[in-house]
Amino acid sequence: MTLKITLLLVALLLGSRAGQTQEKKLDSFTISYASVSGTRAPLWIAKDLNLFEKYGLDENLIYIASGVTSVNALLGGSVDIIAASGSSAVGAAARGAPIVIVASLGHIAYKLIAHPSITTVQGLKGKIIGSSRIGAGTDFALQRLLPKLGLTPGKDVQLIPTGISESDRRMVMLVQGKIDATLGTEDNLLQLAGRGMKFSVLADLYDAGVYTTGSDIATSRQLLKQRPRQLKAFIMAVTEGIAIGRTNKELTARVYRKYMKIDDAKLLESMHKNYLLGSIPARPFPKEEAIQNDIEDLSFSYSHLKGRKAGEFLDLSLLKSLEDEGFFKKLYGK
Repeated sequence: MTLKITLLLVALLLGSRAGQTQEKKLDSFTISYASVSGTRAPLWIAKDLNLFEKYGLDENLIYIASGVTSVNALLGGSVDIIAASGSSAVGAAARGAPIVIVASLGHIAYKLIAHPSITTVQGLKGKIIGSSRIGAGTDFALQRLLPKLGLTPGKDVQLIPTGISESDRRMVMLVQGKIDATLGTEDNLLQLAGRGMKFSVLADLYDAGVYTTGSDIATSRQLLKQRPRQLKAFIMAVTEGIAIGRTNKELTARVYRKYMKIDDAKLLESMHKNYLLGSIPARPFPKEEAIQNDIEDLSFSYSHLKGRKAGEFLDLSLLKSLEDEGFFKKLYGK
């Protein structure tokens, strides 16, 4: 083989490798989530299984412990997409921020939980029900729920802000006799039962038709215009994480152990059932009724939100594109 041919082959080989390296180049993409809760499982699964890389993203998954702070980070360009309550995005958009909701990881599976001595809804009459803060999601949710149960806040029951956002800590207040009822989750019940605490479950918000936002996916309208491919790749990675989590209970348990420091088998079983098979949608479309509730609730603070519709704060073009391309059908076989 002549030297000229040898050099040509080497050049072709190096060129081929350079091309492969270029093809494998990933797009940097920063994602934040506003709470360490069961709804975040698809993000953690996608990260641990390298699903973001599969779809061309070099992800940076970070925890920012506040919806408002997450929104500010998004507007400042520090993050590309946020997973937080839809009310955070709607509230920011109401103030003129160019934020839009593009997908969802579902609602918070709240239940109305009372002291064990109270076994019926009517038993709440004359009692104290604790929310987190005035104007917070739990406050609005209770104000929607109680009339559906035949109770009028301020008349039949006293609705007070506890200043505590963590539902398990509010439930401890029940045991201490500081309040008589609050909103909590099935996971809270199992965790606190392990410590010998007992409670009464009086209602399920979702079953009662009270829809809340929990973990909606939002980005800026500018980014949606400039980086639709990367945003679409993010949704694909997360949706595949949902699909895998739904069918692989052991993997989901491993993820919850790692990120939530939970090791109770019953609790892990419950979380898989309540989140991956429950509140997290298989196809991550936002629930418009929940967004509409947020709009109506926030309109008490932002009068210009009165009469606005959920569709104004949503852009489902990426999800609809994936649906048209058969992505969800390929994942779930239907």
